[in-house]
Amino acid sequence: MKFHNPIVPGYNPDPSICRKDDTFYLVNSSFEFFPGVPLRKSKNLVNWSLTGCVLDRESQLPLTGCNPSGGIFAPTIRYHDGMFYMITTNVNRMWMEGRPGNFIVHAENPEGPWSEPAWIDQMGIDPSVFFDDDGSCWYTGTGHDEQGTQGIVFFKLDPMTGEILSDKKVISRGSGGKCPEGPHMYKKDGWYYLMLAEGGTEFGHMETIARSRNIEGPYEFNPAGPLLTARNTNGYPIQCTGHADLVDDQNGGWWVVSLGTRPIGPMAHHLGRETFLGRIDWVDGWPVMRNDGLMEMEPDFDLPCADTVMPVSDDIHCDFTNMDKLPADFTWLRNPVMQNYQLDGCLLLHGTDQRLSTPNTTPTFVGIRQTQFVSCSAAVLNCDIPEGCSAGITAYGIHSHHYDLLITRRYGKLYAQLRKHLYDMETVASEIPLSEDAQSVTLRITSDRSTYSFAIDAGNGFVTLGSGYTIGLATEVTEMMTFTGAFIGLFAENGAAKFSSFDYTAEWKV
Repeated sequence: MKFHNPIVPGYNPDPSICRKDDTFYLVNSSFEFFPGVPLRKSKNLVNWSLTGCVLDRESQLPLTGCNPSGGIFAPTIRYHDGMFYMITTNVNRMWMEGRPGNFIVHAENPEGPWSEPAWIDQMGIDPSVFFDDDGSCWYTGTGHDEQGTQGIVFFKLDPMTGEILSDKKVISRGSGGKCPEGPHMYKKDGWYYLMLAEGGTEFGHMETIARSRNIEGPYEFNPAGPLLTARNTNGYPIQCTGHADLVDDQNGGWWVVSLGTRPIGPMAHHLGRETFLGRIDWVDGWPVMRNDGLMEMEPDFDLPCADTVMPVSDDIHCDFTNMDKLPADFTWLRNPVMQNYQLDGCLLLHGTDQRLSTPNTTPTFVGIRQTQFVSCSAAVLNCDIPEGCSAGITAYGIHSHHYDLLITRRYGKLYAQLRKHLYDMETVASEIPLSEDAQSVTLRITSDRSTYSFAIDAGNGFVTLGSGYTIGLATEVTEMMTFTGAFIGLFAENGAAKFSSFDYTAEWKV
């Protein structure tokens, strides 16, 4: 059955997967966005439905003052003996408070509610858990052992309380690539397998795997080299592959999910690190990925439930005039002030003096991940905004890199603007006056691989205000190295604004 990669497009990195019976569950990193750790389920590994987020309460996910690409790093999801577990790191807690940020939550139903965090007294990132045949739970993650040795740390854990039940031991320092991280442990045919992400999450990324007959090692890496990588494949359409997880299906087949990017140039991407699917065969006791370790854009695999595969659509259509809850696709920056978002015949946003360009704050913003290069986003905004207010739609990377199409009222007159913020430069690139008779305006952002285009319709057809390069939102050119991707969002600053609808359509293209 042919399908399109990525299976979860847009900013959805660091995938982790597990299975209960014939249903697969997938989680991804969420960083400074709230709610955290999106959770999806699927029968066939291609059609994924977003059921919500694991961390949906501020008590689980405090993000006040969080830096861009801080917050939640690299979750792992596992199912064992009737219970689901998700373990991850809130690096905000480490960076701002100097305390361990690793924690684990649990739920009988993966759609929630999930427990409050059980904190684990271990510094480092990328924690994972493995349940052995005797039911014992083992932790792996980056960090130091009790002697100060750095590497992949391993110990026995109580997954319900976070209590450490054994001495800490470093069981690997990787195969030689930089930044060995993202460990996952598996057991098959009497072998314990330790899989690592190495090489950094850029264009040298790779996934390596080692094995041992003893859970505590020593672990021997596969002499054939990485399980998957796209390094040294200039021009290949999928790059940066790594940070993977393995899962078996109910038919005995094996699969790998990993992050990867679709570049817009030789060394840049803006949609974020996305989730891709590959097929695993076992050869001489080692997992071997098909296609020589390269993810494919249009794989042809026998899927677990091939008869259920449906065409995938990323489209979102919201008529706020008759909605009482935003779809699960919408997300906020850090912990939102929910009183600033009201659904009552419209989506009413109460803008504050915390603007999109204000670092490490919580502007009045709600958005969705941009999932494809070719897209069209449109929002209908009521023109009845107060003096000094700015409101509209944005193509957003981080606070220092975004393009905003908005209306504003200045000295009693209404204007449409295209505003650009790149690095420390913010400018109004173009502005046109609007008629005082205008009741509403449609704000539209269209995109292709290289360019965003911005246009408005105040009742007499669309007028283009300008364009901006997509590379302006790319991870590699932003103010700091970021781990997220482009959002399309609605926002308000310094006053209240009413949106009646939002539509997003996208087209998959190689």
